[in-house]
Amino acid sequence: MANQVTFSQTLHVKDHCLCLAAQKAARALARRFDEAFRHLGITSGQFSLLMSLNRPEPPPMGPVADLLAMDRTTLTANLKPLERRGLLEIIPNPKDRRSRLLKLTDAGHSLLAEAAPIWESEHAKVDAMVTACGPQDLRTALSELA
Repeated sequence: MANQVTFSQTLHVKDHCLCLAAQKAARALARRFDEAFRHLGITSGQFSLLMSLNRPEPPPMGPVADLLAMDRTTLTANLKPLERRGLLEIIPNPKDRRSRLLKLTDAGHSLLAEAAPIWESEHAKVDAMVTACGPQDLRTALSELA
């Protein structure tokens, strides 16, 4: 029989794997915020995407994809339903007609205005749950990993 990973090694990974812990936490947070935003018809990911477009000038796709840690193909797929709902527009860049800018519409701004207080309230609850190291230390540590 070939070498096998022991069950004790499996338990060690379960108890020590930062990737697994981060994935579990990310899924739990996404579910929590998805539920909070459900009545607005958006997910936590869509909220983050819309919020990333809330800038003085419409951003190009590249910086938005970088901010959200996704490739441009994934960003494009995530933009489509929001564009269909009229929450954003994909417009030509007047400085470079080959590139596109992402612009929140009035409906997108209105939706964010409804969603932001929900995010603030829910986020305060999440921050209060992070007692082992404090929420800012956790954000710093996660940023270091990213």
